[in-house]
Order: sequence, then C-alpha cells, then structure tokens
Amino acid sequence: MTPFPQPLTGIVAPLLVDNVDTDTIIPSREMRTTGRTGLADGLFAPWRYADADSRTENPDFVLNQPPYRHARILAGGANFGAGSSREHAVWALAEWGIRAIIAESFAPIFRANCMRNGILPVELESTAIAALAGAEVTVDLAGQQVRHGDATHAFAIDPEAKLMLAGGLDAIDLTLTQKSDIADWTAADRKARPWVYLGITA
Repeated sequence: MTPFPQPLTGIVAPLLVDNVDTDTIIPSREMRTTGRTGLADGLFAPWRYADADSRTENPDFVLNQPPYRHARILAGGANFGAGSSREHAVWALAEWGIRAIIAESFAPIFRANCMRNGILPVELESTAIAALAGAEVTVDLAGQQVRHGDATHAFAIDPEAKLMLAGGLDAIDLTLTQKSDIADWTAADRKARPWVYLGITA
C-alpha cells in the first residue's frame, strides 16, 4: 500500500449526493477481475457513462469534467459507501487515483475498507464540505486537518488507522511493527510452557 501523501493538496471533485452505494461506485457487472487492478474503468459506471457498453461518457458527470478528471480528493454526502461490503468499490477508487474522501458520514464497512487500502475518509459537517467542494484544499493527515484559505477543519481518525495510512501498512504490516515484542513474548512463553512448543523448531 502506498503511504498517504504528507500532506495531500489538490482540487476537490464535488459529488454531493447522499447514500452513494457501492453498486454505483462499482457495479457487479464491472467486477471482471478478482484482483485489485482493472477496476478503474468501471468506476461510477452508471453515472460516468451515457452508454456503459460503448463507454460513451456522460459530460455532466463530475469526473468527466476537465477540472476533476485527475482529482485525488472527492467530496460526498451522508452515508457514503452504503450497500454491499464489496472491497472492489475502494479498489476502484484507489486505482482511479482517489486518496481522500470528504463526506458527512460513511457506511462503517466502507470506511474500514478505505483505511485498509490507502484512502483517507474524512468526516466533516455538510456546511464545511459545501465550502470545500470544487476548491483546492490541503488534507493534512499528521495534523488531522483540512485547510482551505484561512479556514481549518479538524477531523478525527483512529490512531491505528492513522499509522496504517501514514506508513502505507496493511494489517499484516501493522502487526509486524510489533515483531520484536512478539518474539520476546514467544521466547518467554516457550520457557514457561515448553510442552506447547513440542515439535516446533522455529
């Protein structure tokens, strides 16, 4: 996983719609791979294309508009990522280049999937999001702030998720940061309960 940029500055693509679900983010018919790549082309397919089969673009959709074609920050409404728990939705967003989503709230599973795949979910009030949409902002993970002009908006994040995003760590990588402690505990436990380790040489 690529570490989150420290900080991330860019234009905010406005998709101020409530209850954007994972089937809209990546419809099942667009999930043609079991891996994490090859999904960006189907991102937001129901809205992004006037005809999904021919890939004829819908010019009214925000990510098809010149200022936002390469946006790395997306602004959404309430309950972003609702619906099924498919991780492909986050993979598609990440492959497109989205690194942060600023929304009023997130579906819990989608939020967790974001943080495990390098996308920072930022929860702010709707009035703040409206002011940021379409503007160039700086998302500061270390300081837990979104800055625009003279305005600063603080956001909360779980310390473990913050560590994962900052270091580009997946769940296994995060566990291995405690490798020395794990080795020490195992060595002590091997002495205290040697019968547990019969036949184990490592």
